[in-house]
Amino acid sequence: MNRGGSSPSAAANYLLCTNCRKVLRKDKRIRVSQPLTRGPSAFIPEKEVVQANTVDERTNFLVEEYSTSGRLDNITQVMSLHTQYLESFLRSQFYMLRMDGPLPLPYRHYIAIMAAARHQCSYLINMHVDEFLKTGGIAEWLNGLEYVPQRLKNLNEINKLLAHRPWLITKEHIQKLVKTGENNWSLPELVHAVVLLAHYHALASFVFGSGINPERDPEISNGFRLISVNNFCVCDLANDNNIENASLTGSNFGIVDSLSELEALMERMKRLQEEREDEEASQEEMTTRFEKEKKESLFVVSGDTFHSFPHSDFEDDMIVTSDVSRYIEDPGFGYEDFARRGEEHLPTFRAQDYTWENHGFSLVNRLYSDIGHLLDEKFRMVYNLTYNTMATHEDVDTTTLRRALFNYVHCMFGIRYDDYDYGEVNQLLERSLKVYIKTVTCYPERTTKRMYDSYWRQFKHSEKVHVNLLLMEARMQAELLYALRAITRHLT
Repeated sequence: MNRGGSSPSAAANYLLCTNCRKVLRKDKRIRVSQPLTRGPSAFIPEKEVVQANTVDERTNFLVEEYSTSGRLDNITQVMSLHTQYLESFLRSQFYMLRMDGPLPLPYRHYIAIMAAARHQCSYLINMHVDEFLKTGGIAEWLNGLEYVPQRLKNLNEINKLLAHRPWLITKEHIQKLVKTGENNWSLPELVHAVVLLAHYHALASFVFGSGINPERDPEISNGFRLISVNNFCVCDLANDNNIENASLTGSNFGIVDSLSELEALMERMKRLQEEREDEEASQEEMTTRFEKEKKESLFVVSGDTFHSFPHSDFEDDMIVTSDVSRYIEDPGFGYEDFARRGEEHLPTFRAQDYTWENHGFSLVNRLYSDIGHLLDEKFRMVYNLTYNTMATHEDVDTTTLRRALFNYVHCMFGIRYDDYDYGEVNQLLERSLKVYIKTVTCYPERTTKRMYDSYWRQFKHSEKVHVNLLLMEARMQAELLYALRAITRHLT
C-alpha cells in the first residue's frame, strides 16, 4: 500500500476514526471506550506529574516568563520533572519563536508546522496553527503548501532530508536555497529556519516518546477548527497504546526479573568503568566496534519487532491523513538506515572533523546571534544532568549510561566519535531499549506505550523522561551538524 494514497480495494480494509481522523484497519475490531488516562501523558500516571508541578514554583515562573502559549501545556508539565533542563529548553524555544531574529514571526510558526507534519505530530501542528494565526499569519496558508509563498515551499527538500536522512544534505542544497532571485533565502534566515526544523523534528520525538496527550480544550482560532489528528486517541487506547496489558505482568516482566535486570545493568556499568581504567582498546579495534554497532542497528526495529509488539502498526505502511499531508511533500519519504545492507558509499561523519563545540556553535552564533549559546547550554544541560540515582539506588555515576544513549542516536545517524568505545552501547542498552530508542528517534509516530513499558521496568518515570530528553537533544544536534557542515562547505 502506498503512503499517502491507496487503491479502492485496499481502502475497503480501512476506516477513519470519527474522533481523530486516523486511518485504522477494520480487522482490528475497534472498541471505542473512554480514554484510560488523564493528565499530560498517556504513559505516565497523572499523579507523578502533578506532584512535580505542585511542589515546584520555579516551573510556574518559567511558564510566565518563557511560554509562548501563556499556559502550562502538557509538554511543559512532563518536562517539569527536570526543572533545570526545562529552563534551558523554554529559553531557547522562546528565543527562536519570539525574540529578534532573521525570520518574521508567522514564518517561524509555519516552519514549526512543516517540521511537525513530517512525523504527523498533530499535537505540535495544533499548537502552531494557533500561534501562527495569533502572530498575524495569513489564514489561507493553512489550506496547504500550494497557498504559501514559493520561498517557504522551497524548504520542503531540506525539511524532508533533515527529518529522515540528514546525511544526504549537501552544499548544493544550500546553494539552491540561497542563490540570487526573488525567492532566495539569506544565510541568517536559512540558519534560523534550520534551527527551527531540527528543534521541531526532535520535539516530535519527545511528544511521541513521552506519550503526550492532546490538550484538553483545543481552542478555535479565527473560525479555524484546530486539527485533531493525534496518535493518542480513544481508538488507540482501546486497542493497544494504553492497555495495561496482561503480557506486562507475565513471567517475562515480573518484578523479580526487572530487579535483577537493574542489578545486572549496574554491574555492567561498574565493570566497564574498571576495564576502561585497566586497558585502552586500539584505534583499529574502536573503529571495528563502531562498524559492528552501526550494522547491528539495522536489525533493531525489523525482524523480531513484530513478535515483540504484535499489535503495533509496523507491518502497515503509514497512511498520512490529508490534514497533515497538506503541509508536506513526498509523505512516503522516511528514515532509512544509514548503514543499509550492501551499501558502503556513505562516508561516516567523523565527529572530530566537524564538532558542535569547534565548528557548528560558532557558525550558528555568527549567522543567528546568541542562539548558539542557548543551544549549547541546552545540549550540555541534558548531557550532564544527573541526580546520581538509578531506580532505588543512590550515589551512582550514570555518565557511561548517558553517553551510551547519546552516542547510540548519533551512531544511527552515521556520526562516529573516535574516542568512544561502541562496545559499551551493546553492554549497556538492552534489546527492548534499543527498539524504543530507534523508534522514538527515527519514526516517533510509531511509538506505543508497550514499547515505553518494556524497558527499565524498575526505573522511575522521571528517569525515562530523562532518556527522552537525551534522545531529543542528540537527534537535534545530529541534524544540526549535518546542516551546518553543508553550510560551511557552501561558504568555503
